[in-house]
Order: sequence, then structure tokens, then C-alpha cells
Amino acid sequence: MNSETCTAETLSPPPSQATRRPPWLGLSVLLLAGFVTIFDLFVVNVAIPSMQTELGASLSQIGFIVAGYELAFGVLLVTGGRLGDLYGRRRLFIVGMAGFTIASLFCGIAPTVEVLIGARVAQGLAAALLFPQVYASIRVNFSGDDSQRAFGFLGMTLGLAAIAGQILGGFLVEADILGLGWRTIFLINVPIGLFAIAVARFIPETLAPERPALDWPGVALVSLGLTLLLVPLVEAPTHGWQIWSFLALAGAAILLVAFYRQQERRRKTGHQPLVDMALMRQPRFAQGGLLVMLIYSTASSFFLCFALLAQTGFGLSPFEAGSVFVPCSVAFVIFSLAAPRLVTRFGTPAIAVAALVYAIAYAALIGQVWIAGADLIVAGLIPALIVIGGAQAMIMTPLLNLVLGFVAERQAGMASGVISTLQQIGAALGVAAVGILFGLALAAEADGHAALYAWAFVSGMSYNVIAAVIAAILLLRLTVYERRMSP
Repeated sequence: MNSETCTAETLSPPPSQATRRPPWLGLSVLLLAGFVTIFDLFVVNVAIPSMQTELGASLSQIGFIVAGYELAFGVLLVTGGRLGDLYGRRRLFIVGMAGFTIASLFCGIAPTVEVLIGARVAQGLAAALLFPQVYASIRVNFSGDDSQRAFGFLGMTLGLAAIAGQILGGFLVEADILGLGWRTIFLINVPIGLFAIAVARFIPETLAPERPALDWPGVALVSLGLTLLLVPLVEAPTHGWQIWSFLALAGAAILLVAFYRQQERRRKTGHQPLVDMALMRQPRFAQGGLLVMLIYSTASSFFLCFALLAQTGFGLSPFEAGSVFVPCSVAFVIFSLAAPRLVTRFGTPAIAVAALVYAIAYAALIGQVWIAGADLIVAGLIPALIVIGGAQAMIMTPLLNLVLGFVAERQAGMASGVISTLQQIGAALGVAAVGILFGLALAAEADGHAALYAWAFVSGMSYNVIAAVIAAILLLRLTVYERRMSP
């Protein structure tokens, strides 16, 4: 469950703000914003089969509906944080919430799948402006025990958003309020957004003491480079590999290399880069970034494949499919609370073991689907889902803390921004990779519709097993390195 996103900046409250009474009413507004941005990461999965039926969306277009939001969200997270520093975090909160609300409206009234994809990208861009202000505003307005309580409330809120995305989303789609069906999962954001904008005055306005100019050329290079990387991967299940696909991948490589060099030039000339590439030359941090991408690439792709399996393949309603995930979500929340104590006691080996359990649980799940085929009872997957949810919780947040611990304190803000971006990019690339495998399997012949989707699920989820195994190996290597370095 991808319910955690790092803060894009590490900030300390100015003395004048630290002595003020903590704005708890403003915190409730910030939590509401955090809820809707994470809710929209998850809710779309239970509605995908309904969208596919009504809009005639291809598998590639489904991938864009999911991955477009994640990519736009991830690429502009750091920029959103910097804009809040420059122009005021409450101001950017209002701008981001207004954009998110308008984009949600266009998602809800989209007449075609192309319009829906465009609106989802706009949603992601707006979320990237909105979400960093939540973290930054809490950090500068709360201190000491109040800060711990506020961030505890935020963590709980994000976890509940992930659960609600499955349960409430399934209920809204199935309830078919006013005949709107899946459109209600987006339209519900409109009154919430308007309310949040109206009460945003309870959030104190803050600015960063130092406000360096934004690196817009860097933003353009990395955004275009990642887009050219993602588009051919997501298009492959429907249109296959064509000449333009390879040209786009080549263009992505050129632009990302140009981004690296441009960032290095800024650093050497004394300008603050968007990403300090010195971070990526630190072996442990680079390996940690790869780990984050691998683990987070398994989350959204899993929810997407499961929704297609349960609803399109085996005819479950959206609410029934979402309800199957309740035990998985509960396990995630419970183990999220236990993970810090276990990792404190056992260290990195605890995360490595969790990654290995994660891979085994995925292998068991796809083995169960493979053996049962068309005779699968979806509710029978719940035990494996519980293990997957618990293992995810044991990996995700502890992994973020582990990786950020590899850098010096002065680099913490930049590092957290990089890791935040890698989370969402990893999720988008995971959807693309699994979509290719899922699409190839759907092109095969099978005895019956359910059997075909069972085989497609097995094929797609084989990526998750491989990603989890690689993550476990990398974590074991980190464990060995730490033991060698310890006195």
C-alpha cells in the first residue's frame, strides 16, 4: 500500500512560529488535503473495470489513467515544495487545492477516455503543488511533542485514505448515485475541495527564510525525459513496439543525461540544483533509491491487476472487490505501528526478511491463482493478501527512514525530495511493466474468460515477485555492509 510519501523539504520552525499556539484547526484542513490526494491514488483502481466498460478504454489507456497521475505527482513534488517556500505555503495550498478540485470535476464529467487521462495528469500536477504544503506547514507550525502528534495524525490519515480508496470507492461505484457510477469517485472531491479552500484561512501563512530561484530548465528536462520513458512502455500492451517507441526511449535517455549534466553545472556554478547529483554518487543512497523504486513499483500495479482479475475476470462488484482488500489494509495499518519497534530492535535484517516474505507471499498468491484458474474463489486469496499487506508495512516506511539515514543532515531536505519523487516514478513504471506482461497474456488463447484473466494476473504479478526478490537481495547486501562497518 503506497500510503506514505516523504516530505519534499526538511524544515525547522522559526522561533516566532514555534512559540505560537499550534494551529490544530489548520491541521484538520491539512489532513483533509492529505487524505484526498492519497485517496485518489487508490480509488481509481476499483473503478477501472467500470471505466473500461463505459469508455471502451484499452489496457494502455487504463495504464495512463493510473500512471499519469503518479508520474505527474512525482515529477513536480520537489518543485511544489520549492514554490511553497517562495510564494507562501498557504497560498500554494489554495492554488493546489483549486487545481485539484477543477481537475477532479473534469475527471468526473469526462466524455472520452482521452479527456479522462488528461484530467488525471492535471490532478497529479495539482496534487504535486498541494501535498508538499501539508508536510511543510505541519513542520513549521508544530514543534516538540505537538509535532510528533501532528505527524502521527497525518500518518493515520494517509493510512485511512488508502483503505477508504478501496472500500468507499467500491461503494460509490456500486451505489451508482444519480446514475453517475464511477464518476462519483472524482466528483466527491469537488465539495471537499471547495470546503478546504474556504477554511484554508486557518492555516498560518509561512515562507522559507531562504528562497532560492527555481530551476525551471531542470524541471522541463526531467519531466519530458520521464514522459518519453513512460509513454512507450504504457502503450506497448495495445500497440506493441513500433519505431516511435524506440525513438521515444532514445529521446528519454538523451534528455535524462542532459538533465544530469545541467544539474551538475548548476551545482558547480553555485546555483542550487533541483537534484544534487552528488547524492546519487553515494553508493548506499543510490542503492536505497533503487530499492524505493522497486518496492513502490509493486503497489499500484498490484491493485490494478487485482481489480481486473476480481471484477473483469470473475465478475465481482466494485464493493465486493474492495472488501476483499479490507484484511490486507488492516494488516498494513497494524504492522505500520509495529514496524518502528521491530526495526529498532533487529535493524536492517528485519526489513530484508520482510522483503523476502513479501516475495514469497506474491509467489504464493500467483501460485494459488494459477492452480485454481477459472475455478478460483477470490475470497480465498485473503490469507495471502494479509501477509502481503503486513510485509508491505514492514518494508515501506522503515525503508524510507533507512535510506534517508544514509545522507548527512544538511542533505536531508534534498534527499527526501528525491526519494519522494522516486516513490511515484517507481509506481508509474511498475504499472507500465506489469501492463506489458498482463497485455501479452490477454493476447493468448485460454479456455474461458475467467481463465484468461487468471493467467494474465499470474503473468503480470511475476514482475512483483522478481522486484521483491531483487529488493530482498539488495537489503541483505546492505545488512552485510553494515556488519562489516560496525566496530
